[in-house]
Amino acid sequence: MGKMTTGLVHIYCGNGKGKTTTGMGLCARAAGYGYKVLIYQFMKNNKTSERKILEAVENITWISGLDQEKFSFQMTEEEKAERRIFYGEQLKKVTKEAAEGHYDVLFLDECIYTIKAGLLDEALLLDFLDHKPEKLEVILTGQGPSEELMKRADYISEICMRKHPFEKGIPARPGIER
Repeated sequence: MGKMTTGLVHIYCGNGKGKTTTGMGLCARAAGYGYKVLIYQFMKNNKTSERKILEAVENITWISGLDQEKFSFQMTEEEKAERRIFYGEQLKKVTKEAAEGHYDVLFLDECIYTIKAGLLDEALLLDFLDHKPEKLEVILTGQGPSEELMKRADYISEICMRKHPFEKGIPARPGIER
């Protein structure tokens, strides 16, 4: 199997369900081809359903985050300040591992939302994208990417919600929405 000569940047954004699922599908496809994949999930605990199954895939490595996580709107100002530091350090750690570990694919799930929520400095991500290893494919998900981020993307797919069970009061269901 050949290696990629140029790694591109993917953005999956919008208010619809499926951004993470799309990114995970791409990771599964890449690992099935023999590519080495690194995944980090911002704003999520270490117990997501997709993680449970993909941890068993040989070519996929996960970097753990926090065991407990809240939505940004549930956080106190003190918790938000702590998260800004934590997520900045995590991004540095993950991107360093992606480069030094010679990964082919890096998935930064909910990275865009984390920036939009003010919990991650976008400049850190932009600097990484401007200097990333040439062959590294990068997947970013979340709502509301900035113009600067979109300029650096090679793919931008917007997932639009037309209808969602949440509108009828049906909460997120294990294995389907979480």
